[in-house]
Amino acid sequence: MQQTVTIDGKHLRIEDVIAVARCDALAKVSEEAKQNVHQSREKLLQLLEEKDIIYGVTTGFGAFGNINIPKDDLKDLQMNLIRSHSSGVGDPLRRDETRALMLLRANTLAKGHSGVRYIILDTLMKMINNHIHPIVPEKGSVGASGDLAPLSHIGLAMIGEGLVEYKGVHTDALDAFTKEGMQPIELDVKEGVALTNGTQMMTGIATLTVHDATNLLRAAEVAAAMSLEALSGIIDAFDKRIHAVRPHSGQMKCAEHIREILSGSKLVQSSSEAVEATEYPQDPYSLRCIPQVFGIVHDTLEFAEHIVEVEINSATDNPLVFSEKKECISGGNFHGQPISAVMDYLGISLATIGNFSERRTARMIDARLNRGLPAFLIPEEGKRGIQSGFMTLQYTAAALVSENKVLSHPASVDSIPTSANFEDFVSMGPIAARKAQEILNNTEYIVAIELLCAAQAVEFRGTDRMGDGTKVAYRLIRKKVPKLIKDRALYKDVEAVRAMIKRGEF
Repeated sequence: MQQTVTIDGKHLRIEDVIAVARCDALAKVSEEAKQNVHQSREKLLQLLEEKDIIYGVTTGFGAFGNINIPKDDLKDLQMNLIRSHSSGVGDPLRRDETRALMLLRANTLAKGHSGVRYIILDTLMKMINNHIHPIVPEKGSVGASGDLAPLSHIGLAMIGEGLVEYKGVHTDALDAFTKEGMQPIELDVKEGVALTNGTQMMTGIATLTVHDATNLLRAAEVAAAMSLEALSGIIDAFDKRIHAVRPHSGQMKCAEHIREILSGSKLVQSSSEAVEATEYPQDPYSLRCIPQVFGIVHDTLEFAEHIVEVEINSATDNPLVFSEKKECISGGNFHGQPISAVMDYLGISLATIGNFSERRTARMIDARLNRGLPAFLIPEEGKRGIQSGFMTLQYTAAALVSENKVLSHPASVDSIPTSANFEDFVSMGPIAARKAQEILNNTEYIVAIELLCAAQAVEFRGTDRMGDGTKVAYRLIRKKVPKLIKDRALYKDVEAVRAMIKRGEF
């Protein structure tokens, strides 16, 4: 049975967005939200009879906000806003990103503070459910008066003038509407600005990234645990007592996860065993400090989830209609700084996962540091020197790590004034969200490489001695990727394990 997600502007969750964006769940509007939308529209129309000046309704926009628009031109004002602001450039958003954007825009309208007719919301729902996806260029928004250009491309399709992806083909929106028995919309007062003011592109990408980051972090913990076994790591550093006296919640959570994953392992050792083996009683930081480094990623991700879930249930257009007292108030809820800042923070944390993972990969393939494993993890029958083994996987990881360092420069500290300096401080939230997503993609590959190396390495130690969790992970990997005995092209192996991370198999 196909899943249905009901929106009401208040209770949408990240998993609901994933269901619609990626699993093609149906979307519908709650009855209460419908009534709120109708009431908001009625109050706005009453205000129009009583007031001559309402920003964005009877005036121009931005630097033109001081120009009063004659009543006969109010509809043209809204239609022209959509046309003029459809100015994005670059590659189109992915299908799941566009569906997330549309759902989030519908959800903010469902709050009943936008003053639009219900047909606006209904059309968005039909487009989602009939898989009519506007072509939305990924670049062109500074995230100040919201994601103006991306949202305008959504609106352009709604009025029958834009391009859409429909049944796998790019076509005119009007053509797709006709095939689904739908009519394009002629926007009325307030409706253009209600469609375009908001943070839905940056928040849509942020929602998908936060969800994927959760899968990535758990996979990274599994990879780290496997690397501990591969490198005969010292388990003392994960003792519950150590983390109880520095009680960051993420640190304690990560230490617990590693203990669970390694439960029953005979491949890790105690510090006293390490001393008996004439080794140091402590591991290098990339092994010893896993809870401390991953812990703050847990905390960051939890914070990002909170900010994103608040934002996806927020009214972010301008002005906003408050039906109780029949008021229409201008403000700045369209400003993307919350998403911009938190996505920069998350991007930095995800880059840290990659930095950390690459160090363990480098150690596993280095015969001077890997506690007795063969150089580049090449088995005896592989004729070392003729075979390169996992040598260049570390090159790839290193390249991605360095790229992530460049991408980690925060977008949220930048600003370029727009609209003749009227919009004089912008958020760059879309850039922050896209950068975080790119860092996530790179880091998935980095962790996939660590998992591949660790799976190869533990075979030299004895897979029957692995922990309860690492043994499961090893078997999952070997279902997709065979042991490396002699050189082969490894890109397919990396892609296979990266896909497992993306699907949340770890």
